[in-house]
Amino acid sequence: MVQENEKNTDTVSKKIYSYIGLAQKAGKLAAGEFLTEKAIKEGRAKLILISEEASANTRKKFIDSGTYYSVPVYLLGSKEELGHAMGKEFRASAAVLEEGLAAAIIKQLAYLEHEDQRRR
Repeated sequence: MVQENEKNTDTVSKKIYSYIGLAQKAGKLAAGEFLTEKAIKEGRAKLILISEEASANTRKKFIDSGTYYSVPVYLLGSKEELGHAMGKEFRASAAVLEEGLAAAIIKQLAYLEHEDQRRR
């Protein structure tokens, strides 16, 4: 049963990173701190993703911005994983700019959170 849950978690993680790559290819992703912040302030961000390795200041800045501008914020993977999904090296943050892609990613993230809660 544990192995099955791990497979499901891996599959879901791959889906999330695939959606991020799709958003990048479609021009619907703002990657990096400066562009993420700009997208949030312009009201274009539908979802904020922050690397789990991001500094405390970066996390706080984007969590506060997400709260202020009513944009969902999630912590996701390493800087390398986040960047790799976009075809870049390292990225600490990204903003998804398209509602449908943001909703698809949030749905998968909710599944991961649910699985994480079940393991505890």
